Amino acid sequence: MTELQAPADETLLLKDFTEKAYLDYSMYVILDRALPHIGDGLKPVQRRIIYAMSELGLKASAKFKKSARTVGDVIGKFHPHGDSAAYEAMVLMAQPFSFRYPWVDGQGNWGSPDDPKSFAAMRYTESRLTAIADLLLGELGQGTVEWQPNFDATLEEPCVLPARVPALLLNGTTGIAVGMATDIPPHNLREVVNATIHLLDNPNASVADLCEHILGPDMPTDAEIISSKSDIRKIYETGRGSIKMRALWTKEDGDIIITALPHQVSGAKVIEQIAQQLQAKKLPMVADLRDESDHENPTRLVIIPRSNRIEAESLMNHLFATTDLERSYRVNMNYIGNNGRPGVKNLQQMLSEWLVFRTATVRRRLQHRLDWVDRRLHLLDGMLIAYLNLDEVIHIVRTEEHPKEELIKRFALSDEQAVYILDTRLRQLARLEEMKIRGEQAELAKEKADLEATLGSERKLKNLIRKELQQALKDFGDERRSPIIERAEAQAFSEADLMTSEPVTVVLSDKGWIRAAKGHDIDPASLSYKAGDSFKFAVLGKNSQNVLLLDSTGRSYAVAANGLPSARGQGEPLTGRLNPPSGAEFAGMLMGDDAQKLLLASDAGYGFIATLGDLYTKNRAGKTLLTLPQGGKVIAPLLLQEIANAFLVAVTNEGRMLVFPVGDLPVLPKGKGNKIIGIPSDRLQKREEFMVGLAVINTGQSLRITAGKRHIALKLKDLEHYMGERGRKGNKLPKGFQMVDKIEVEG
Repeated sequence: MTELQAPADETLLLKDFTEKAYLDYSMYVILDRALPHIGDGLKPVQRRIIYAMSELGLKASAKFKKSARTVGDVIGKFHPHGDSAAYEAMVLMAQPFSFRYPWVDGQGNWGSPDDPKSFAAMRYTESRLTAIADLLLGELGQGTVEWQPNFDATLEEPCVLPARVPALLLNGTTGIAVGMATDIPPHNLREVVNATIHLLDNPNASVADLCEHILGPDMPTDAEIISSKSDIRKIYETGRGSIKMRALWTKEDGDIIITALPHQVSGAKVIEQIAQQLQAKKLPMVADLRDESDHENPTRLVIIPRSNRIEAESLMNHLFATTDLERSYRVNMNYIGNNGRPGVKNLQQMLSEWLVFRTATVRRRLQHRLDWVDRRLHLLDGMLIAYLNLDEVIHIVRTEEHPKEELIKRFALSDEQAVYILDTRLRQLARLEEMKIRGEQAELAKEKADLEATLGSERKLKNLIRKELQQALKDFGDERRSPIIERAEAQAFSEADLMTSEPVTVVLSDKGWIRAAKGHDIDPASLSYKAGDSFKFAVLGKNSQNVLLLDSTGRSYAVAANGLPSARGQGEPLTGRLNPPSGAEFAGMLMGDDAQKLLLASDAGYGFIATLGDLYTKNRAGKTLLTLPQGGKVIAPLLLQEIANAFLVAVTNEGRMLVFPVGDLPVLPKGKGNKIIGIPSDRLQKREEFMVGLAVINTGQSLRITAGKRHIALKLKDLEHYMGERGRKGNKLPKGFQMVDKIEVEG
């Protein structure tokens, strides 16, 4: 290991030096920069700003002073860092849209919710403390806290301010240290104080009990908190989690008006996010967008739908999912405890630790007052002796070379009493009256007894803390700003939702080239095809739907209709979009709603009922849908309009026909299905007998059977001879129709 070149007594391994230096830096950042203290909820820079302002006399009743004066004192006396860093920390404490209860009262330009960093320079703005800052500073001069030297040891500063309420929860804080961070959201003073009083009275109260008082965070905005009660309670139980906020909106003359934004969300940025979607044509249902925010309406964003038929709820749900109109806030309740160590605590631990701090603070304040009362009583005892022996005291002062020692010796006084008598002016001494001294003694004696009783009784000490909390509640308690309303998760529009639904005709050629033509009045056979190619399938649908295909192996595929090439050209091969098995051909093409029923069958005489949704897959290689028995082939699928009163007609190549209710077939998502008509497996494998046609017939329709040049039309009542149970062989057709080519339904 290389050693640093240094005198022998200062030699240090490089590893040890760097490790110590980094650890020192880490601890500095954690304890003296980034994390707040449980006592006053402040980071060091915030504490120093507030203390420096109090030293300048900038209370809420004082006149404003230039912010540069405050910043100068802060960085010159307590915080030797850049003036811009100190001023930004001060600005944050003055912005009512950043802090729930601002500590600094600002005059001038202190930024706006749209651009919090647009504040004027410190030479232009003026500031003073707010009235509520007295909750932090009111007891500072009463011996309540420890003091420490400033950076150059010429002054002293408080280690922590004697807060009368749990300020850490009121305004929350965010900070990034080394290896840890903190994110504590702001809360409502009334809720926090009520929870603290409850915990004071019930030290064993659970987090659930405290959540009866603290409903959740309370941001400095009117937007909604939409997290569930269970999620919020879990955050308070663990100290970690996230909170969701959503903008408030209303409808006004058909327009959508956004009236409140989530915490720290810029209206200008939201407008920009929506405008980007408009430019990208991802919001076809929005006609215009305006920002009408002003002094009277700090937030007023107007969204104008294209028509009254647009569902405002759906549109806003999309915007919540895709813009900052809905935002998540991380919660990580990490702070420096009374023991000087950082840690993540739950709500009960936080308030309990603060009550320990508050109890110690009140004890110190009472003890400080008791010490002062004892000292004052001691001095008054001396003054009473001096008054009762005034002539002799004056004689000693006039004649003795060392009057203090003589007074101590003559009247058995303490050194402090003797100094106090000598420091008193003669005219004041002469004016003193015995009754006044004894009256003050009586008052102080009563106060001393009260102080000693309070310090000696836990119950009385708790009563005093409760009384002071209730007074803070009376002086500064307000209503919750952020309502807590549980909402369902927002969903963005899919591409299909954003698309205008227009009729299309999708055409597939014999060699597998596909294209789409607008409208349903297209003659697919009249379109131009490549040499050696010809028309195979055409299907009517909408450009917002999927084209579903079935190949000769029983696999299904899906292609979005809106992505197909125009029918003005000759299309493109499906193999560029799909990967069917080698040698497979497309046996059917369909479009419609996912719930649409259809009949899937093989010429082996098996089939089942499925839905169009069962055919859908994102896989380019498709998915197995129809299982083919050995020797079987796929029959083109049939759409089913009605099942209840419909009959299925099955015909074999040998002229056998069977008719039975369609409802006898099972509804399956995939598989081989059930037997439709009986065909011996050995004859099927030799392709001697197989099913050549399927048709679904309803009342009022007729069945057209074609065999060569012969054809016959049969009504439903004419088919009674062929009706039977599913899976039977069926009956022979009349002579001349033993070799059926196809069957069709008419009417």
